[in-house]
Amino acid sequence: MKAMLIFNPAAGGRDVERELEQVMAYWEGRGWQVSFRDTWGPGDATTFAREAVVTGYQAVFVAGGDGTVGEAADGLAGSDTALGVLPTGVGNVWALEMGIPTPSPLRRHSLLDAAEVLAEGEIRRIDLGRAGQRHFILWAGIGLDAKVTERIEPRARPTKRLGTLAYVVAAVLVAKDFRGTRTRVVIDGHSINTRCILVIVSNAQLYAKLVRVAAEAYLDDGLLDVCIFKGVNLASTVHHAIKVFARRHLRDPQVEYYQCRKVSISTATPLSVQVDGDLIGTTPMEFEIVPQALNIIVPQNSSKRLFLNAQSEQLERICP
Repeated sequence: MKAMLIFNPAAGGRDVERELEQVMAYWEGRGWQVSFRDTWGPGDATTFAREAVVTGYQAVFVAGGDGTVGEAADGLAGSDTALGVLPTGVGNVWALEMGIPTPSPLRRHSLLDAAEVLAEGEIRRIDLGRAGQRHFILWAGIGLDAKVTERIEPRARPTKRLGTLAYVVAAVLVAKDFRGTRTRVVIDGHSINTRCILVIVSNAQLYAKLVRVAAEAYLDDGLLDVCIFKGVNLASTVHHAIKVFARRHLRDPQVEYYQCRKVSISTATPLSVQVDGDLIGTTPMEFEIVPQALNIIVPQNSSKRLFLNAQSEQLERICP
């Protein structure tokens, strides 16, 4: 097994270097050949992932948050090199979605636990979304959540130690002044004109660590799930937040939900766009699904409700 470990030292609110040394020792004890890369800024994980593909690595493991995972997925898109995740970020949405052990006060050695689970895991082939030229593994957000990301990032480590509380505070501060924008959404050629607070274009189900906004999404169905939250002001935002946390948003007439292969979004005034927690630009922008674009490594007990195709290949094909 030839693997690359990409580590983002700026991710999360705690030092994990000693845990990563344990992970490296565990993998090498299994006979793996593992190289190590530190990221120093945006785009490094994409560059290193592309390097891994070109030089014949069978797997890339990312020790970082969802943004770093998304960057690595962008670099691996279209290749046979598999992506595994050691969650060290604040949200760790991808790891939670996959059932990979994540840090908690009761789990002191979460990265070693994650490494062991992935070493015995499975490979699945999944779709990726693409926003402009950037692939994403989880979702793209247009409007309110991208504005929150713009306000809060980049963050110092003490702020990251606050976890999701920092996001909540930023969301409140942004939402009180945020206004709905006249938006044109073209879904597989069908045009929708409305005033909205937020549009989420999802490849996965879980959003913001807590809720399944795209509850009908599969990672391998060749479709994007688009959720349009209509509204004009803070009252609309509060309304949507209540419905989402109550898991009733898909029955709300103020929410429109679609599945499609391609969607383009334009707005009366430019709105920020984020993918996997990274800002990538503003509207107008096109989004599309890239079917069967990425191999991922997941625990054997990962939820089968995430995949339309229940069949999988055993990880032992590349990790004897």
